[in-house]
Amino acid sequence: MSAAASEINFSDLSNKPADSVRKLQESPSRTLLVHRRGDEEDLVLTTAGRAREVREVVSTTTALFVALMQHSESVRDLVTDVMPTAFPWVRFLPREDMRAFVVELVETLEAADSLGTPAPVTQLIDQWRHTAEVHADPRLLAVLKQDGGDLGDVPAPGAATA
Repeated sequence: MSAAASEINFSDLSNKPADSVRKLQESPSRTLLVHRRGDEEDLVLTTAGRAREVREVVSTTTALFVALMQHSESVRDLVTDVMPTAFPWVRFLPREDMRAFVVELVETLEAADSLGTPAPVTQLIDQWRHTAEVHADPRLLAVLKQDGGDLGDVPAPGAATA
């Protein structure tokens, strides 16, 4: 959330809805951070117009990024070179894995944008971050690189094992 977002408690939204809407309309970002009690995740309330604008910005940025990446090999190399600025943990990945992350990220951004959900992108980033964690730990990397041989078929979940 930006510093310009207004904030209220969830009880204010319930008990004083008109005041809450006024705060939303007066907020420079047209968003309202709604705090919830305990372990409940806070909410963000926004106007439909603002939500459309954000979606348009994300969609346009994604389309531009995809077009740039498809344009030339040198652009892909440049993006790979600057990737540690956006994701410092990629420094632990081998160069070919960093490049694979860049390509997969762009493809996932495009596909996720077509669905209108960021979930696949955040999942991909999380998976690659975990891969970098493995590369950052030499002992773990060595264990995972060991040839353990084939241990046979894996039983289906819930199947009885002998």
